[in-house]
Amino acid sequence: MTAPRIDTETLRRLPKAVLHDHLDGGLRPATVIELAAAVGHMLPTTDPVELAAWYVEAAGSGDLVRYIGTFEHTLAVMQTREGLLRVAEEYVLDLAADGVVYAEVRYAPELNTRAGLTLAEVVETVQEGLAAGMAKAAAAGTPVRVGTLLCGMRMFDRVGEAAELAVTYRDAGVVGFDIAGAEDGFPPADHLAAFEHLRAENVPFTIHAGEAFGLPSIHQAVQVCGAQRLGHGVRITEDIVDGKLGRLAGWVRDRRIALEMCPTSNLQTGCATSIAEHPITALKDLGFRVTLNTDNRLVSGTTMTREMGLLVEEAGWTAEDLRTVTVNAVKSAFIPFDERKALIEDVILPGYASAL
Repeated sequence: MTAPRIDTETLRRLPKAVLHDHLDGGLRPATVIELAAAVGHMLPTTDPVELAAWYVEAAGSGDLVRYIGTFEHTLAVMQTREGLLRVAEEYVLDLAADGVVYAEVRYAPELNTRAGLTLAEVVETVQEGLAAGMAKAAAAGTPVRVGTLLCGMRMFDRVGEAAELAVTYRDAGVVGFDIAGAEDGFPPADHLAAFEHLRAENVPFTIHAGEAFGLPSIHQAVQVCGAQRLGHGVRITEDIVDGKLGRLAGWVRDRRIALEMCPTSNLQTGCATSIAEHPITALKDLGFRVTLNTDNRLVSGTTMTREMGLLVEEAGWTAEDLRTVTVNAVKSAFIPFDERKALIEDVILPGYASAL
């Protein structure tokens, strides 16, 4: 029996939660163009529609390294206080317009210091912009809560500094930590000292793992470093044969370690061949704590509404499936239990009931 189709407007109204979304991958094309002109940075094009298309085409090469390279232009306009304030505020407003009620935004402060801002100034400026966006969204009747994940770049030497920033600002909007960047050749265990420090300070963290590199990356992230969530984690399927889970896959599922899955992004980087065959559906059906995410909205030309629509249209997802991954995301959010519980009971479940 075929599930009833859910139209786009209904999908947009559904309350959403996103755990894996990069600040520097979600700018508005027009904002990139205006800020680039202000700082004298050359872009591939100064037409907003053409620039949006350029990002999607350039990132769709099937190569994670080239995908990451598209961030050159967004980072170029995120080096000043003015640029960071605008980008952060618009980030929140765009999520609110997409029906998102809870989000965790991640970025690496070290990548925003080229024009002289200190790491602390970067964090404080982004938090100021996010707060302004949340205030405007609430005033417009579309409240959204946004927490921050600070990233260390795994191929550089400032991961420890980023981890210390997460500790310093954990009571000022920062809810956790991540490492990002090229996965292959830069194992998470290289930064074990940073993760041990975070654990000692009771700061939760996720780790990009199981995207460009396979099971050893996931094993290190979970068993050596102690990640509470996995960024992407699609290659956990390499430990599943004919529906039978290997020991690592079983550990991830049974310990409810959330998988921050990003279907469109994975197609672009070659981690999946189609939405219909993306591992997110099989992993959901096997009982993993799957969550649905955008990764980089500009770079992938996507939104949470679009990601949901693709799964409905191409993978046969139902409203119940969408509700499940939304609840999963809130359950695994890096905020206190009582706040997660209130979001689920007071916002997510009633929102689904009224929208469908």
